[in-house]
Parts: sequence; structure tokens; C-alpha cells
Amino acid sequence: MKLKFYLSLIIARLTYLAIKMLGKTSGTSFVGMLALKICPDFLKYCPDYINNKIITVTGTNGKSTTSGLIAHMLDTAHQKVIHNLEGANMLTGITNVFALCLRPFKRYDYAVLESDEAYLTKLYDFINSDYLVVTNLFRDQLDRYGELNTTAGFIKDAILKNPDLKLILNADDPLVSTFNITKYAVYYGFENVEYRSKYNNKSNAPSEVYNCSCGNLLKYSKQFFAQEGHYYCNECGYKRPECDYPANVTVFDSYSVITLDIKNIKFEFKVNLTGLYNAYNALAAIVFGLENGLNQAEIQKALDSYKSIFGRTETRIINGNPVLIQLIKNPTGASEVLKTVDLNANIVIAINDNYADGRDISWLWDSDFEQLKDAQKLVITSGTRAYDMALRLKYAGINQDKILVEPNVKTAINMASNDGKTTVLPSYTALLSIKK
Repeated sequence: MKLKFYLSLIIARLTYLAIKMLGKTSGTSFVGMLALKICPDFLKYCPDYINNKIITVTGTNGKSTTSGLIAHMLDTAHQKVIHNLEGANMLTGITNVFALCLRPFKRYDYAVLESDEAYLTKLYDFINSDYLVVTNLFRDQLDRYGELNTTAGFIKDAILKNPDLKLILNADDPLVSTFNITKYAVYYGFENVEYRSKYNNKSNAPSEVYNCSCGNLLKYSKQFFAQEGHYYCNECGYKRPECDYPANVTVFDSYSVITLDIKNIKFEFKVNLTGLYNAYNALAAIVFGLENGLNQAEIQKALDSYKSIFGRTETRIINGNPVLIQLIKNPTGASEVLKTVDLNANIVIAINDNYADGRDISWLWDSDFEQLKDAQKLVITSGTRAYDMALRLKYAGINQDKILVEPNVKTAINMASNDGKTTVLPSYTALLSIKK
């Protein structure tokens, strides 16, 4: 059977080279799909090429940034790392990166794998991970994931397949905090959040309503955004677990400062990413680094040199003007991103409803687009659901004279970026078309 594995490596590489010679995009999954056709057990052989540890990262929001930060920390510490940097996180995408990186006599120190929540249990059929980092669970793509308890069930099923897994869990998320079902789990979270930002600091992200296991409603002493915060049950005494890595954060316009206090030893880190949601992502990565022996200087060096992956708070120059690109894909993530949008810039919102986006676009009505009601320049809607997005903006109270519908994403971005600073808010497949 391993002969098929080697054959799939050769054919995958030749296919990739042929695609590049033809000047076509290689995509992030096609080569992986081909490798799995030839060798369905392809992923089973991949751990043989990893000398140290395999780290998986899952959750609704922040997977790409958290896994990117972890991979960059290891790379900065001179480790050889395989990482699905492009964010293709189903089996074909993960196979794709292995198929293009592996060589018969080459070994890597670490693999850092971002995994789709629903595919994690399938991935663990082939790979035993050493670490799992879980960021959060928010309502996302109801047509594919279903309700949050269903998504939580997928992740718990995956964890049960791997009893020696070490877990790094977000204590501030009342669902994620219930995943401590292995021998080793550590919690991270924020004790206090302070804003020093000119942007709207109030969170209007929709919050899920959770019942304690005793059946009573969870309440909050502190609620940072959506359901993230300090929760407790009045009836049975259950509360947010005590953090192994407790932190405070001060959120500024374009960066955050995170301070950890671990056994009376203070660590301070500056994170050059916007928003509280990215502070959570950075904290998860910092905890992984500390857990694995990286010191404060090594972690800060990686944080200072980290470059956002495409579309995750990334700025490009288009038509001579800065264009900030921020992926939106569900109510909580979109609402938090919308808090940081510059209302004096042109805005492009590109929404598709392909499978990877989720066919159900009802999430647009749960997202806080009302935060754009004072936009000073054009708000251009684009993508396959451009007209639906325009209707949502009308009900959000945006001046209709400022709303322009242009379904072609490339044309929309060119129109906006020809006239100064622009913010682009795309769904996932719209982001891929922008990258092309």
C-alpha cells in the first residue's frame, strides 16, 4: 500500500509542475484530491515524516491566524514546519500541503494543521495529533454544521479518538471549556479587557444562550463579546474554569498588549493585529509557545515579524492606494470586524453563497452592519449575493445614495481603490477570487 503513497507523491508533484507551467492557479486542494484518489490512506503515512510534534487547530473563528502564529513561532525558532498556510482545512487541503512538501528522505520537526471543525474527526482517523488548540465556537454555516451542539459533538468525537491529546482550550467560551476530556488540558482566557481605540468598542456580536449542565441559564459577571467572558450558574455553582494562563489585554487601534501573570511571573507581549478577536488568537498561540519551552523574547520576535495571511487583516496596494482585506463569514466574526472599519474609506462587501461559504446567507441579518450607517463614501456590494447585501445595508440605515451594486468583484475593487483608501470585506470564496 505504501507504494501507492510514493506514487501519489510523484504524480502530485508532476501535476503541480504542469499546472504552474500552464500558468494556471494550483489552488489549495486539487493536488490533495488527486493524491487521495490514488492513495486513500495517504494521510496515514504523513506522520512518519514529522520528527517532533503535530499540532492541530480548530474552532469557528481564528483558526488561520492562530495556526499561522504557531507555525511562525516555530519557524522563527529555526524549526522545520509543514503548515497549510492558505487555510484549506478539509482533508483535501491538508493532503495538498503534505503532497507538495514531503520528500522521501526529508523530515520536518513539526506539522501545524488548521482543521475544519467537522473534518477534525476524519483527520484523526489517519493522524494522531500531539496538541489540539480550540479557539471558540460560534454559529456558522447552519446548512453544513447545524446547531452549535452538533459542532461541539464533532470536536468531542475527534478528541475521544486521541486520548493522549494535549488540549489548549479557551476558558472564556462556555462550550470550548467543556472539552477537557483527555489526560492533559490547559486553559487560557482574559481576566480583564481594556479598550484604548478610536473605533466603536461596544460589541454587538450576537451571543448564544447557554444552559449549564444542571439545566439552568448561565449568567455573566463579565462578557467581552458574543458569549466570550466569565460565566457562572447561580443554581449549582458551576463557573468558568480557572485559567492556567490568565491574561489581561489592552486593545489599541492597530495592536494589542497582552499581559500574562503565571505564578507571579509577568510576561508582556505586543501583538500587531487589530481587535479583541485577534488578541484571543494571539493568546492561544502564546500559550502554545510557553507550553513548549519558547521564552518571552522568542515569542515576541515571532509576533513582531508575523505577516497576516491573505485576507486576514492584510493590506495590499491596489491602483496606488491601500486596500485592507478582512474575511467575514458568520455573525460574530463579521460584527467584530465591522467594529474596526474606517468609515472614511470606500467599502466593498463581496458575498458569495458557494459551498465553502455556506449556502444559507441568513447570517447577514444577524451581523451588525448597522455599524456602517455613518459611512462617508461608497459602500459597494459585490459577489453572487450582491443584491441581498445591498438590501441588508438599506435596512441597516445606510444612505441609499452611497450604496452601489457591482456583482463583479474585480470591477468593484477597482472602482473603490481608484479613489483612495478602501476596506474589502469578502466571504471565503470571494476572498479566493480576489487573491487570483
